[in-house]
Amino acid sequence: MKLIIVKDAAEMSRKAAEIFAARIKKKANLVLGLATGSTPEKMYAELAKMNRRKEVDFTEVSTFNLDEYVGLRGDHDQSYRYFMNKNLFNKINIQKENTHVPDGMALDTKETCKLYELAIKGAGGVDLQLLGIGSNGHIAFNEPGSPKASRTRVVKLTKNTIKDNSRFFKKVSEVPTKALSMGNGTINEAKEIVLIANGANKAKAVKATLEGPVTEAVPASLVRDHKKITFILDEEAASLLTKKK
Repeated sequence: MKLIIVKDAAEMSRKAAEIFAARIKKKANLVLGLATGSTPEKMYAELAKMNRRKEVDFTEVSTFNLDEYVGLRGDHDQSYRYFMNKNLFNKINIQKENTHVPDGMALDTKETCKLYELAIKGAGGVDLQLLGIGSNGHIAFNEPGSPKASRTRVVKLTKNTIKDNSRFFKKVSEVPTKALSMGNGTINEAKEIVLIANGANKAKAVKATLEGPVTEAVPASLVRDHKKITFILDEEAASLLTKKK
């Protein structure tokens, strides 16, 4: 495990983008696992800048997103497909057919989840997985109590997560209550993981992840013992840690 503490969200984003760019330069057909939410936005902006400057080429890269809301079309402005197109895919030279986001409008969600797992396997597995962390310690939409070996599936969102995500909607009642999400087991099969976190509101979850027990009650803690994982935190997110090296 590698821990990197930086000054602020901007530096966190640059550092994470540099790692992703370096891996793509080393392996042109890298398979990325990607996250959404406010945390990775600046990182994606950094990658887009690098692409414009021809410092990194996404032509052969494939991507698999962690999750998607159940019931939202890909063109809904709060869907994660829309988020990815807006913040990254439309700004880089990636082949859209190589970008994968779970289908929130699928009629047979069980089959869709099964096919998503098969697609990841067919691509050779995720080489580099990006993660954020929720204020309750969730990763993707694996809420506290999600099984360590869980696979891509439909999950019911907790009141805490719905409340956290309501800032993106006009009102809380508009936030979907279910999502399609990679499981803890799926995430941990990535060859490398980078987890980023910024802000004081993530400090308790970060401390529980890095210094508490490895437990399903804090899903992010389940990645702590991954063979190749880097945590990139800003000073506020790392403020409660007793060990900062």
